[in-house]
Amino acid sequence: MRVFYLSLAVILLDQITKLKVKGIKIPFLNINIEGMTLGSSLEVFGNFFKITFIENPGMAFGLELGSKLILSIFTLVATVLIIYFIYKNRNEGVYLRLSLAFILGGAVGNLIDRLFYGVIFGYAPLFYGKVVDFFHFNIPDFNLFGKSFYSWPIFNVADISVTAGFLMILLGYNKIFKKQSAAGETDSTHENSVISDFDENPVEVLESETADSSSYTSGTEVKKDLPS
Repeated sequence: MRVFYLSLAVILLDQITKLKVKGIKIPFLNINIEGMTLGSSLEVFGNFFKITFIENPGMAFGLELGSKLILSIFTLVATVLIIYFIYKNRNEGVYLRLSLAFILGGAVGNLIDRLFYGVIFGYAPLFYGKVVDFFHFNIPDFNLFGKSFYSWPIFNVADISVTAGFLMILLGYNKIFKKQSAAGETDSTHENSVISDFDENPVEVLESETADSSSYTSGTEVKKDLPS
């Protein structure tokens, strides 16, 4: 279950960068991060790439899905399901678990904003917080899901992590599911072979199974008779 460390690293990096942009004051811990003014920008590579502080009430990349409460509950349920799925597939290949760990880290990172930022910063009740976004790339205008964008939607570390996880699953689909399919086919082939042999020579198959059973029983008895 070490993949959870990857999720934890994503969550920490996501929250540290968000608080650096937004700023936070915790007097009893002597923490005072000034942050940026909402809507302000810092140029990194001219006008192409900037750090722009916005607060997003919707999903990743500014997309919206119902009310804030529904979105927060949906994300919470999805997070629990991802944790369960990682645990259920703990014995599967590391590629699948890494993909899910990236998705989990990003989902929890943005979930923290939605659940607690409104309360922490005093502008909304629990479950009604806004997600802090700041990576800003200026590209030609385009439409996505019926919404017009005049630059690439501003995003954060959590969004990158979720996107990376989904891309890993899409690009590695064959790698993830071929092994499971191959294992199922092997079992099925073995069963079909036994059935076919039984149809052709039922007596020989029964004698073979009986011999194997007797051999196992005999071996067990010999072990019992050996002095310890």
